[in-house]
Amino acid sequence: AQYKLGWMYESGEGVPQNYKTAVKWYTLAAEQGNADAQTRLGVMYRYGKGVPQNYKTAVKWWKLAAEQGNALAQSNLGFMYEKGRGVPQNYKTAVKWYRLSAEQGNASAQYNLGQMYRKGQGVPQNDKTAVKWYRLSAEQGIGNAQYNLGWMYRNGKGVPQDDRTAVKWYRLAAEQGDARAQYNLGVMYDKGQGVPQDYKTAVKWYRLA
Repeated sequence: AQYKLGWMYESGEGVPQNYKTAVKWYTLAAEQGNADAQTRLGVMYRYGKGVPQNYKTAVKWWKLAAEQGNALAQSNLGFMYEKGRGVPQNYKTAVKWYRLSAEQGNASAQYNLGQMYRKGQGVPQNDKTAVKWYRLSAEQGIGNAQYNLGWMYRNGKGVPQDDRTAVKWYRLAAEQGDARAQYNLGVMYDKGQGVPQDYKTAVKWYRLA
């Protein structure tokens, strides 16, 4: 009930939106070990909603929730370790938390894990494994993952080079407003790579980008 009250005040559902009151209820629930409340409380401290922004406190609550298996907290904790916010930067620890979250199906963690493998941060560089995680994230509609998967197919990184498949993923990202994907889709139409050459369509995507 305390977590639900916190959510209602945070979202303004049935009551006037009030972040301070949301934090009060989240804190009561979080201190009793409610992982969802711990996760939301971490978000409030991360963005300074109803409390002064405090990365260390955000990390504290996310760690408690992550250790209980909360996928969103695990993903958020991975991000904090990757960027060194509230904790010393540690790519290996970031990968650990991203992986736990990604294996539960969290799309953001899957994308970020793909990035870690692509760049060789905290793990040996591996384009095939990057593609695996990008694909799982892209299939859930994450535009950054769709763009990166298109780029991998366009350049034959971790997969056989395939312009048609590159176009497929670029298009999905471009339709979500990703300017890089819009530009690259324009290039594909401009050059007739993976699609019939079509200058009008190329111009359309260039203009959007």
